[in-house]
Amino acid sequence: MGGYMSKNITIPTDEDGFVLLQCHICGEYFKLLASEINDDSTINIWCPYCGLNGKQYAPKEVIENAIKIAENEFNEIIYNAFKKMEKETKNSLIQFKCNKKPALKDIPPIKVRIDKLELQNYKCCNSMAKIQPISKMCGSYCPICGGINYE
Repeated sequence: MGGYMSKNITIPTDEDGFVLLQCHICGEYFKLLASEINDDSTINIWCPYCGLNGKQYAPKEVIENAIKIAENEFNEIIYNAFKKMEKETKNSLIQFKCNKKPALKDIPPIKVRIDKLELQNYKCCNSMAKIQPISKMCGSYCPICGGINYE
């Protein structure tokens, strides 16, 4: 049973290359270019709405899928260990019997949604985000540097 398994969860981009993110502090959705998120020079991301550096922007669907993947992997490891014990005790005085393999949890594909967001340019960092139209009118924070932006 040794070693850790690693699984990747792919978050799709919209037609413009933006990834849907969700601030875990204020709960609002916004989109950033996948290239900016993956850029090594992007150290922190600030929420364009609340302006806080929340450290966690994975949408709920991604977190839910990660939990389901972990549960499926855990159940597989435990089942295989019990099956091994069943084989090892087959002809012994005390026998171990393993029940049927647990059903895998369904992992739905992550869909790009929330298309009512509008493109906002941030001149301070030469970056772009897709945000709610009301925030575009009232002002928002640059997701790269956290500076306030009024258009």
